[in-house]
Amino acid sequence: MRQLLLGISLLVSTFYNSASAQKKISDLTLVYEAVVSTGSKTPQLGDAFDGATTTVYIKGNQSRSEMVSALASFTTIHDSRNSTSVILQEVNGQKLLIRMSAENWREKNRRYEGITFSNTGLKKQIAGYNCIQAIAQMKDGATLTVYYTPDLMPENMEFDYQFINLSGVPLEYELSQNNLKIRYTVTKINLNPVPSSKFDIPTSGYRELSYDESKTMGIVK
Repeated sequence: MRQLLLGISLLVSTFYNSASAQKKISDLTLVYEAVVSTGSKTPQLGDAFDGATTTVYIKGNQSRSEMVSALASFTTIHDSRNSTSVILQEVNGQKLLIRMSAENWREKNRRYEGITFSNTGLKKQIAGYNCIQAIAQMKDGATLTVYYTPDLMPENMEFDYQFINLSGVPLEYELSQNNLKIRYTVTKINLNPVPSSKFDIPTSGYRELSYDESKTMGIVK
């Protein structure tokens, strides 16, 4: 009987320790750096995004992703409560604002619908966190390889739709299609509260387009 009670005690302890380790967080800031490989000796358009930084801000149901490169900057502000988004884009001094409905958001992320990840058993430490490798094969033939940590679990996993079914935060991931490879690695993690002002939508200085107009112009795909 003592052994049985001890076993139950250990199971309960393990359960609560696991639950504590996977406690969801509401505020998180992640900074990634991109490394691009085109597989070509001659300069390619993708090379312009080598060294680009992506900063992700998460606060409750809201998220903001900013990608800045030598060529352009793109920002997506998303509200998971109603799945609406605003895209801010600046290229060669031209500033555009595109509003997206929940239907537009689903359409834009259709390639990731039903995406599932399979753990490979490989592990490594990134930015002080223990990470697990997982791989997903997408409908268009692209392969997505990710190292994620289950120790960080935001309340809002819609901050990056390709990882919506991932059981943790991606700290390094690589997208491969044909000869093009883009690897993102986290360089900074901040658990301090994110200012609410990060999710304010600009009221001036941008030319506003509808989602359909942006698709026609090839701005949003």
